[in-house]
Amino acid sequence: MMVMRLHVGILFSTRSGSADLARRLLPSTAMDIARPDIKRKKQRQMLVWSGVAVVAVAALAAIVMRLKPAAPEVDRSTIWTDTVKRGPLVRQVRSSTGVLAPREDSIELIPAQTDATVVRIRILPGAQVTPDTIIMDLTDPQLEQELLNARLALKAAQADYKSFAAQLESTLMDKKTAAAQVNADYTEDQLQAQTDKALYDLGVISGLAYQKSKSTADQLTAQHQLSQQQLDVNQKAIAVQLASQKTKIDQAQALLDLFEKQAQALEVHSTITGTLAPLAMPVQVGQHVTAGTSVAEVIQRDKLKAALQIAETQARDIQIGQPASIDTHNGVIPGHVVRIDPSVVNGTRTVDVELDGALPLGAVPQLSVDGTIDLERMTDVLYVGRPALGNEDSTLSLFKADPDGKGATRVPVKVGRASVNEIQVIEGLKEGDTVILSDMSRWDNVDRIRLE
Repeated sequence: MMVMRLHVGILFSTRSGSADLARRLLPSTAMDIARPDIKRKKQRQMLVWSGVAVVAVAALAAIVMRLKPAAPEVDRSTIWTDTVKRGPLVRQVRSSTGVLAPREDSIELIPAQTDATVVRIRILPGAQVTPDTIIMDLTDPQLEQELLNARLALKAAQADYKSFAAQLESTLMDKKTAAAQVNADYTEDQLQAQTDKALYDLGVISGLAYQKSKSTADQLTAQHQLSQQQLDVNQKAIAVQLASQKTKIDQAQALLDLFEKQAQALEVHSTITGTLAPLAMPVQVGQHVTAGTSVAEVIQRDKLKAALQIAETQARDIQIGQPASIDTHNGVIPGHVVRIDPSVVNGTRTVDVELDGALPLGAVPQLSVDGTIDLERMTDVLYVGRPALGNEDSTLSLFKADPDGKGATRVPVKVGRASVNEIQVIEGLKEGDTVILSDMSRWDNVDRIRLE
């Protein structure tokens, strides 16, 4: 039994292996039969599915393109907002830079009176000076010689005057003597004529003798009058000659006074009380200076003004007399505009403000200050804080916050006149709206943002 089972297994195995080997070695008959219709069907199906896929992708792309981009998120702590208000608005302009400067009536420039040499500097800039304070000493040997010559010339002119006056006095005395003799003869002949008239009336003398006496008296009367007139003329002529001669003394005296004044100016003094200021080109000991060169400058510290630099675009509305406030960083001083420089330098104009209040301690020339000028006061105006970007009288694009504060939408806003920190709203916003004033240029391509 066991032997039969073994032969049967071997036979089955042999047959199975032979069949499998035959299938591998002999060409196939049923499995490798060509079916072109099935191949075409599969190709058509492939084309159909490919077309469907292309259409689906195109439709999806169109839908995606039509979708709006999501609103970007903006950190609320990085933006600056303000609420639109209604009420009075003070238009102001603020200076970009400003300094305290001495007023024109508070500066004294002390020039050298002659060509001289600096021999000593007694005090330095920043010191307080009075009219008795000697600032520096100069020397001028030529001036000393001219001063000596002027003194001698004055003495010579005075001596010449006295000599000339003596000569004129002598001549006048001669005239007076001659006039006195004529006056004596005139008096005598007048008496004789009166006596002869009395004798003639008594019949003592003849009429011929009386007429002769009267004629002589009349002649002396004329001589007497002429001598008096000549004496008056001589006296007047002497006064004129003496006055002319005295002008020489006056000229010599004036020249001496000039040289003495120049000599006194070699000790440099101030005529006012103030602070010695530094010169643009300070002088040094041993330096030779020419006449007219400034050797010192004194400023009265209680007479300072504020010189503000205002952008030319903002200075067009500034007028003389407008109120201003000057911040010295040690107090705010009221003032008013007194001058507007007509020239423009580096895009700014200089506006001078006279200070109406007392200066704080430590206020000195060239101290940096900030200034604000009030242009006008507007009433019942809709306004908001001035945006970081945007000019007055224009249309701005601002983000207006939603009522819930979670987002903001871009809106056009027409603005009018502007101040330092506020700007007038004409259209696009209403009272109570909240807008973003920060620079939002990085989100120029979106119309809405989310606030986080």
